[in-house]
Amino acid sequence: MNKNTKVLALKYRPQTFDDLIGQDVVAETISNSIKANKVPNAYLFTGIRGIGKTTTARIVAKSLNCSNGTDNLCKDELCDNCNAISNSNHIDVLEMDAASKTGVDDVRDLIEFSRYGPTTAKYKIFIIDEVHMLSKQAFNALLKTLEEPPEYLKFIFATTEIKKIPITVVSRCQRFDLSRIKSLELFNFIKDIKNKENGNASDDALKLIVKISEGSVRDALSLLDRALLTLDKDKELDLVYAQKIFGYFDKSQLITLFELIFEGKEKEVLNTYRQIYNQGVEPKIFINDFLELLYYFKNVESLNIDGTNFLLNDEEFNKIKEISEKVNNEILILFWQFTIKTLEEIDIVSNQHLSMEMFLIRLIHLKGINKVSNINNEEGSNQSEIIKDNSPLQKQEDDDLFGIKERMETIGQIKNIVQEKDIKIKENKKTELQTKLINSFDDLLEICSSKKEIKLKYELEKNVNLVGFENKRIEISFNEDLDKDFVKDLSLKLYEWTNDRWIITLSKTKGQPSKKEEEINSKKELIETIKKSPIYNDILKNFPDAELVDVKPKNSESNND
Repeated sequence: MNKNTKVLALKYRPQTFDDLIGQDVVAETISNSIKANKVPNAYLFTGIRGIGKTTTARIVAKSLNCSNGTDNLCKDELCDNCNAISNSNHIDVLEMDAASKTGVDDVRDLIEFSRYGPTTAKYKIFIIDEVHMLSKQAFNALLKTLEEPPEYLKFIFATTEIKKIPITVVSRCQRFDLSRIKSLELFNFIKDIKNKENGNASDDALKLIVKISEGSVRDALSLLDRALLTLDKDKELDLVYAQKIFGYFDKSQLITLFELIFEGKEKEVLNTYRQIYNQGVEPKIFINDFLELLYYFKNVESLNIDGTNFLLNDEEFNKIKEISEKVNNEILILFWQFTIKTLEEIDIVSNQHLSMEMFLIRLIHLKGINKVSNINNEEGSNQSEIIKDNSPLQKQEDDDLFGIKERMETIGQIKNIVQEKDIKIKENKKTELQTKLINSFDDLLEICSSKKEIKLKYELEKNVNLVGFENKRIEISFNEDLDKDFVKDLSLKLYEWTNDRWIITLSKTKGQPSKKEEEINSKKELIETIKKSPIYNDILKNFPDAELVDVKPKNSESNND
């Protein structure tokens, strides 16, 4: 095949260790071991797709069998052995795809073939790609030969799933973990290839390719190949057109969308999203980028824009930093939870586009939580009073949160549970405002009793182990009998009783014994104490078969005497 007709990923495949990018430590270690004639029985290369595992395996094979010797390895002009290995047709270097040959019989054939020495080269080498696909029996058949092979036999394994390989095999190999290629290094690499191919693409378009490829050289070259073929030679591939080709959109649009959400501009939010959608961006890609942006807002202080990270440019970074100063961490975490939930929901709805619009509308009405934080910081007001006035989830007397007040009677028959709950809270506010503060687990049990929430109290006493209880945060562990709707029910009740939003966390820590367990343990201790008393011993003397079952304090009995 003419080299000019090859795809870029094959045309620019590294032929020597010097051609490899991003794997300097691996290349230097292997080169030194070959020059020192301390070659292991087997190499194991692992890492993500497209970072050079199979390519490195071929380079190792060429280094071991080069006709010019280890000190003068082929670079520009390849010897017969190196050329044959590059073309995958060397008689002594066998490449096998474990994905198509997974059985023990294939490995037995391989072992039988290994009995014969090399024909033209110094070593007989078996390169097994995607080695994790071999069956358990195939791995077991390979163990003995792998540990004590003939001097002329070497194995080179490549895999993306290192955890699927038995530890007995891994321990017999010299393992190398190939790392993702750094953004700046990959950018310079594809820019150099773009120049060699006389391509016309802007640096911003190349940076987008680097971002999408996620450190994979093969992915980056495949995307570059596609991008260069899209436009005529006299036209430059800019960022806007590259985003259309790859189905990505300008992150500044998403930052603007986020800002509009906090300003409560519903119409502008929907129009901005529709512009993004009309660019061909799928809802799932949009929501994943939305999650990424939430991460930047939450961790903006730990991000560094130094030219080596192409996830954000300087303008986007500064804009995010400016907005994040006005946003409370609690709302960002709440947004994250809502977004993750929506990511699960869009797989089960027929019209994902409508689901995304409703998702954004929900976020608009949650943004008021940030106002609560701002008022707290500026005025030091009482938190419960502020939430009563500003919480977007609790409608005030004259508010029409969803714009449906005039149609409420028409659709009253199809109200959902959340709407019913809001109406109930509003009606309760007319007659009574719950002002009791819940500062402890015992306070929570007491209010459950006073509100006649027997089921909720039962769950709290019997199936919940308290780990931590602090300001509007409850951390618990639980047993297998806990009702599946417990957390949801408790959250709704706490919001109804306190006009405040609580965070309930499920912990792996065992926590304190439940109230029921404490009661049982206390009774056991009391029974054991009574059993050691002289009165109990006197009873046993007169009634040897007697057994103490229960103890009741004297003040709990009826005063009939």
